[in-house]
Amino acid sequence: MTAPEPPAEGVAAVIVAAGRGARAGQDNGPKQYRRIGGRAVLSHTLEAFRRHPAIGDIAIAIHADDAALYRDAVPDADERVLVVTGGPTRQESTLLALRALAGRRPRGVLIHDGVRPFVDPELIGRVVAALGESGGVLPALPISDTVKRADGAGLVEATVPRAGLHTAQTPQGFSFAAILSAHEKASAEGRHDFTDDAAIAEWAGIPVRIVEGSAGNVKLTYARDIAMADERLNDATNRFPDVRTGNGYDVHCFAPGDHVTLCGVEIVHDRRLLGHSDADVGLHALTDALLATCGAGDIGTHFPPSDPQWKGAASRLFVEHAASLVRSRGGRIANADVTLICEAPKIGPRREAMVGAMANMLGIARDRVSVKATTNEKLGFIGRGEGIAAIATATVVYPGGLPA
Repeated sequence: MTAPEPPAEGVAAVIVAAGRGARAGQDNGPKQYRRIGGRAVLSHTLEAFRRHPAIGDIAIAIHADDAALYRDAVPDADERVLVVTGGPTRQESTLLALRALAGRRPRGVLIHDGVRPFVDPELIGRVVAALGESGGVLPALPISDTVKRADGAGLVEATVPRAGLHTAQTPQGFSFAAILSAHEKASAEGRHDFTDDAAIAEWAGIPVRIVEGSAGNVKLTYARDIAMADERLNDATNRFPDVRTGNGYDVHCFAPGDHVTLCGVEIVHDRRLLGHSDADVGLHALTDALLATCGAGDIGTHFPPSDPQWKGAASRLFVEHAASLVRSRGGRIANADVTLICEAPKIGPRREAMVGAMANMLGIARDRVSVKATTNEKLGFIGRGEGIAAIATATVVYPGGLPA
């Protein structure tokens, strides 16, 4: 008997970047590899999806001739990213990328143009939030300009009523199974004339809902668009960056037991720390420090001790929640520092394990994490061995700059 397949889960992304971009000119290569703000356009686009907490696997379709350009644009490997050789049209490239993701069984998928590098986390979040079980989601903006229809000679024939008209953007979101089936059907029937994935969904009878797009989410089509994007990013880097620092403090007393959990690592000890969760004083302080960088309250706001579901919970859940909240607001965690204050147990032998555990929780490099320990020189409740305290500091860089 064949074992049933696991249920689909998570939201994946497809980034289509196999085009030649002829309208942008070919003197400097395909437009997705032109540099804006010192990096390739495609690098900016991919980073927006890699950083977003709602996005899992990513398939990126590139031209068969662009492998070296891609490696130069995206030098760091990521097991979540599948690089797929695209086809001669956007539609065929998208189908190839969807097929590559099929084995990972995502529940939903966002399909995005590789040359829309200014997609923001809020827009990605709106599309993900609107995804249903079988439908589609189209980010779009109402048309504000007057629309004219012209004849073949360039003479105005009529003014088109703009009520209900929108300009479509990406990422467009769909049930993965539904949009893959629609693409396969269009390919089998020789339909290669669709201009976006929402059009394929409409043709296949998939309902598509509009959500608010973003005025800044521009598609770079012409050489002047790329030049303006470069100016935009260079202007942004010349501003004061929005770097925020949050602090956290926590303390727990000892109770009878046989181990303590500190910074995600269990240490054999003759007592345990008393608390509603696992009482990891270091991670509790770090959670508060992260939440402080975006004014999101404290650990008790999100995980009240009166709630029985958190009884005995691993505190890494609290840190991961706080880190996800920071990233949903566009924040990038630059550094995390925890100081443990106790007479015992000894921290030194487990420091590296703590650093590794925290780096994994936060999704940052080990050299951006610090764990230190000190005693209280036998003074106070800590000096008497009645408990452990922790102080944490987190540094997060948010989009934009400091207000004047």
